[in-house]
Amino acid sequence: MAQDATAKSKTHARLVVRNIGLLLTGDLQQPILDADTLVAVNGKITAVGKEKDVDREGATLVVDAKGTTLAPGLIDSHVHPVAGDWTPRQNQIGWIDSYLHGGVTSMISAGEVHTPGRPKDVVGLKAMAIFAQRAFSSFRPGGVRIYAGAPVIEHGMVEEDFKDLAAAGVTLLGEVGLGSVKDGATAHQMVAWARKFGIQSTIHTGGPSIPGSSLIDKDIVLAADADVIGHINGGHTALPDDQIMALCEKSPRALEIVHNGNEKAALLTLRTAKDLKHLDRVILGTDSPAGSGVQPLGILRMISMLSSLGDVPAEIAVCFATGNTAKIRNLDCGLIAPGRAATFVLIDRAQHSTGASVLQSIQRGDLPGIGMVIVDGMVSIERSRNTPPATRLPEIVRTNKMSS
Repeated sequence: MAQDATAKSKTHARLVVRNIGLLLTGDLQQPILDADTLVAVNGKITAVGKEKDVDREGATLVVDAKGTTLAPGLIDSHVHPVAGDWTPRQNQIGWIDSYLHGGVTSMISAGEVHTPGRPKDVVGLKAMAIFAQRAFSSFRPGGVRIYAGAPVIEHGMVEEDFKDLAAAGVTLLGEVGLGSVKDGATAHQMVAWARKFGIQSTIHTGGPSIPGSSLIDKDIVLAADADVIGHINGGHTALPDDQIMALCEKSPRALEIVHNGNEKAALLTLRTAKDLKHLDRVILGTDSPAGSGVQPLGILRMISMLSSLGDVPAEIAVCFATGNTAKIRNLDCGLIAPGRAATFVLIDRAQHSTGASVLQSIQRGDLPGIGMVIVDGMVSIERSRNTPPATRLPEIVRTNKMSS
């Protein structure tokens, strides 16, 4: 039975994706859906189901998936953007577009901390956050949505500052601990003020990452009670195992595992969350750009590593980078369901992978090949320039003008 949602508009951009071989929903409760057809109108999914149950008439864009796998667009929960598609960390241009070729369609800023001359006074940090929020709201390389404008809290901030930020459209705090506020009590107060006005917070976890940052141990993390335990596996230096396990056990907050962290600590976090039956708290980020560079395939690599070495089915690992993050970050993407953003990737097993299917290849540690990325119902890229070549590729079979 198809799942339907009504969508009404004077102008209809109607996408139909057919011949889907496997549909990954991004939802831990039902990671695989028995469906082969998806319909979206004006960038929102309106129907998912079997071809015989879905109304495919009036399509302005038809994609033949050719038996490939459709999954939600990947979400990178931890990036550090600065200005446009440039990063001063490696003086690199085009890094966001390159991540799109790794299947990443949404990014969450953990603070624009690499901005040269970053202001640390209250007036300056608020101005920079509002500027970043506005700029990245209007700038989407290849369609990638960047949720930015994440101020790093500093001593001297008061409740009214958080109210002002929220009123200006700021919804995120940068990593707590990268500024002058490094103690649990002060952090807790500011995190509470932010939460009061709808601003979500992330805390740095582990050893120092950039000049000016400091060790943030479990006691500070627990006292601060930020919404997301940022790079719980270190960025790059992880906390001792007992502290990581304590954070998993004593805090109810999101457990963010990053590419640019300690891989052993990442697997410990995953095992602990699994034992606690708290896999819904696990989200993924790259923590990039960083000293180790940019990682266009970082999220795919995390999915593959956690599945192959963490003994987690590939379809569950995909949820860590999609539906889990969408739910925790309050995004309209990340899940394949009516009403959600029509933003997804079409993937297949890489050529010559020893895995018999795309899921088996991921569970063996291989990366899938990306054949197409669709953002808001429009094709952003076809065959990825960064992933290994996919065995099968989807195809655009029809494009018509929008109907009114």
